[in-house]
Amino acid sequence: MNSVDIEKEIEYISSFPDEDYLRIICEVGFVCDFCGRCCTSEFNDHVFLLDDDSERIIENAGREFLRPAPYFDLCDNLGRFYVMGYALKTKQNGDCIFYTGTRCEHYEVRPWVCKIYPYMLHREPDEEGNIEFRQISGLNLHGLYHNEISNEMCEEILKSVKDYESGFLRQKLGFIKEIERYFKENGLRNSKQMYDRMMRQYLKGKSIEVYVFLKGRFVKEVISKQINNPGSY
Repeated sequence: MNSVDIEKEIEYISSFPDEDYLRIICEVGFVCDFCGRCCTSEFNDHVFLLDDDSERIIENAGREFLRPAPYFDLCDNLGRFYVMGYALKTKQNGDCIFYTGTRCEHYEVRPWVCKIYPYMLHREPDEEGNIEFRQISGLNLHGLYHNEISNEMCEEILKSVKDYESGFLRQKLGFIKEIERYFKENGLRNSKQMYDRMMRQYLKGKSIEVYVFLKGRFVKEVISKQINNPGSY
């Protein structure tokens, strides 16, 4: 997705009729029963952080809870990776670092995506190929669904969802624009060949440099993969 497509998507989220958003949210009718399954590797690969999430967690919990988001976006010709944000670290079993087994240890500063879960509304095609906003987290696998929730609660969820989804796209847009500027200024280029080479070394335990996009600039991180724990840094 290029910058023009992202800008169109942000506009679409803003212009999509609120009543249609609200209908989807009310139909889902999710109520958390504190089962904690959404905090485990069974349901979530990683928790991506918006810039505000990262800053809030650093300030209130500590930087040690963050890691560069996995699935690096690209690698330059010098072998340095780039990614559009941070993620929460995971435990050895892949569960969220905040999850104690019964609750969230830092619930008051939990990321935005945790606050809106499972209402991550994305445009997805239906069986006939019609693209529409849909709830894609997996119904009836955890929590309680199809409950009656108040109009006020639906509207509050709606605002949070729109803020999160548009915020995610704005962060992605900023990342793309900064990559273009940074590469041009420093004479760099994207290299798929170098990406594959460095990723092989990383998977063998070699340290790599990852430049994480945060608040309009890149933060250098040096990470290595723990061979006995494939899901961690």
